[in-house]
Amino acid sequence: MSSCKLAIVIPCYNEEESLPVCLKAVWNQINSLIDNNKISDDSFIFLIDDGSTDKTWELMEKAHELSGGKVKAIKFTRNFGNQNAIFAGLKAMKHFNVDAAITIDADLQQDETKIEEFVEKYKEGYDIVAGVRENNDEYTFCKKITSELFYKLINWLGVKIKPNHSEFRLISSRALNMIDMYRENNLFLRGLFYELGLKTAYVNYEIKEREFGKSKFSISKLIKLASTGIVSYSTKPLRIIFFLGLIVAIISFLMWVVTIFVEVILNHDIRAIEPFEIWESFISGVQILSIGIIGEYIGQILIEVKDRPRFLIDKKLF
Repeated sequence: MSSCKLAIVIPCYNEEESLPVCLKAVWNQINSLIDNNKISDDSFIFLIDDGSTDKTWELMEKAHELSGGKVKAIKFTRNFGNQNAIFAGLKAMKHFNVDAAITIDADLQQDETKIEEFVEKYKEGYDIVAGVRENNDEYTFCKKITSELFYKLINWLGVKIKPNHSEFRLISSRALNMIDMYRENNLFLRGLFYELGLKTAYVNYEIKEREFGKSKFSISKLIKLASTGIVSYSTKPLRIIFFLGLIVAIISFLMWVVTIFVEVILNHDIRAIEPFEIWESFISGVQILSIGIIGEYIGQILIEVKDRPRFLIDKKLF
C-alpha cells in the first residue's frame, strides 16, 4: 500500500498549556512518517475546540496561520463533551478525502510515537487500530477499581470491549463512512466502533505522566459516560429488572402464604418478626433502583426523540 493521507484529530478543552507541546510532538511524528514515505505530504492535524474558556482557540488560529493551513480547526459554540468533539472531527474528515484518521488527546498522555505503528497496522489491512493502556499508575485506587468493574460489567452485558481501550485510535476511510450513518445523540464511541464489526488491531502503550493541568474527566463525567455506554448498547438491565421483579413477587407470595398459615392455622402472631421489616426495606431499595435504571433508558429516549444537534460549530479554520 502506497503512502496514505492521514489526519490527526485532537479534541481540546482548555488546553492552552499543553496544546503547543502537543502540536510540536505530533508534527514531529507526521514529518517523520512523510520523510519515510509512509504517509503523504498533504497529511494534516485537525483540532476541535470544545467550548474552551481560555486561549486555546487563539493558539489554534496561530497554528493554522504558521502551518500554512496544515493545522485545521473548528470551534464549538459551547462545551458539548469529549465524545461529541471526537465525533465532530471524524465526521469532518469526509470533506478532506483522507485514507485514515487518528484520534489522540491534547494532553499527550497517550504515546504519540505509536502513531507509526498504527499506520503500519492500517497498511496490513486493519480498518480500526485501537490503543490499549498497559499501565494506569496515575489513576487513584477508586478510579482503578471502578474502571475494572465497568469493563467487566459492560462485557457481561454483551458489549465486548477490550479492557483499558481508550480513544487513541486509527479509523480507516471505510470505517469513517460507516459511522457517518449513525444518528444517535448519546455517543459511546468505544461501543460504536465495536458494533461496526470491522477488522480491528490493538496496540499497547504506556500512559505518560501529565505535564500540564489536570484531567478534564471528573468522576461524574466518567460515570455519565459509563452509564451512556451501558444503556446505549444493552437492554440487559431491563431484563434483569423483569426477572428481579418476578423473583421478588414469588418470594412475597410465599411469605404471604407462610404468614396466613402461621397466624390463621397455627394461631401465632408474627407481625413483630424483624425479618419482615428487613424484607420491606429491601423491596423499597429494589424499587428505587429499578425506577432509576428505567429512568436512564427513558432519559436517553427523550434525548433521541428531541433529535437536537450533537454540536454547534461557531468558527472554522480550513
